Amino acid sequence: MKLIIAVVSDEDSNLLADNLNREGFGTTKLCSSGGFLKSGNTTFLIATEEDKVEQALSIIKDTCKSRRRMIAPEKLPGSFGAFNLAMPVEVNVGGATVFILNIEQFLKL
Repeated sequence: MKLIIAVVSDEDSNLLADNLNREGFGTTKLCSSGGFLKSGNTTFLIATEEDKVEQALSIIKDTCKSRRRMIAPEKLPGSFGAFNLAMPVEVNVGGATVFILNIEQFLKL
């Protein structure tokens, strides 16, 4: 078995949960926050058979799209002083960060 850990934007989390559940994947959702933009994220824990990993990854990829957003400079790490008066900066947000781990033992108690 494999454990898929997917960190996704809060914007995509409800749709991703629906899409994964519709295809028979059980999920556990954890609230998390990003370090760079300090924005809300959701971390999904998905335990699945090894032969279904690619299907789960495909659902995550199709659901969690990267997009461009304008961010105020004061929201960026290391910004201070006169730089705060600068114009908003366009950054990529969304998408997913995915980790896949081997599961030694899986129990539902």
